[in-house]
Amino acid sequence: MKHCAILSMANLEEFEVYDELLDTPFLEAGWQTHTLDWHDKSIDWNAYDVVLIRSPWDYQQYEQEFIAVLETIEASTAILENDLATVRWNINKKYLQQLEQDQVTIVPTLWQQHFSASELASYFEHFDTEQIVIKPCVSANADNTFWLHKHNFQDSLNALERAFTRGDFMVQPFMEHVIGEGEFSCFYFNGQYSHSILKTPKQDDFRVQEEHGGRLALIEPEATLLAHAEHALQQLPSIPMYARLDFVRYQDGFAMMEAELIEPSLYFNMDPTSPQRFVDCFVKRMG
Repeated sequence: MKHCAILSMANLEEFEVYDELLDTPFLEAGWQTHTLDWHDKSIDWNAYDVVLIRSPWDYQQYEQEFIAVLETIEASTAILENDLATVRWNINKKYLQQLEQDQVTIVPTLWQQHFSASELASYFEHFDTEQIVIKPCVSANADNTFWLHKHNFQDSLNALERAFTRGDFMVQPFMEHVIGEGEFSCFYFNGQYSHSILKTPKQDDFRVQEEHGGRLALIEPEATLLAHAEHALQQLPSIPMYARLDFVRYQDGFAMMEAELIEPSLYFNMDPTSPQRFVDCFVKRMG
């Protein structure tokens, strides 16, 4: 029996987690799973054959500590998936700049180093829009993500200054299709397409995560969406064990919102065949 550590966090009460759906197919494939808190300093990573990053959903609050833990894992005898090089590349959303250079269509973005309240109005002018979204370049779960309107953005100045006094951030025009239609996610396991879902926010919100009231639907992706996803996957520095590629409808096709390669929910609950598919791809990858 081989041993796979599922890297998680101690308190997941406020989150929807589906990693337990992997336990049975893993066991049937000869792998025992162990869910571990990434904050636990007493863990001997050499005791595991593989460490699978799944739901350490507070990592963005402890970025350096998280990377240090992953460095310790990679220095052990365990295999880290996704690996540290992938995490380093993906942890700051500026990776989107590289993908854009490789002909991946992304949501139009301004990349900013320092927050200045006096520059906020210019962001609306830059995109010629009434609404923008501002979020940190290192973030998860829509933390510190602001949906601002041109007529009342001043109401959020204090919160914005608290959120962005340190660290770089990104500014994008608000994508109306997120509300009107939703955000598409395509899932790949070891480079193999698995499934797709459509995430739609609740009334008067733009956040599509379940924790914020978002609604989920399993979909059959249209050919154009799948073509965008396949192209983006091939532009990644390497083919990861798992990838969630998020898109929104844009112009005559789709624009990437994010390539989630660190700890994305893979929504195993939405496709009953996806847990087995994941384990089959995992076993093949492990050789």
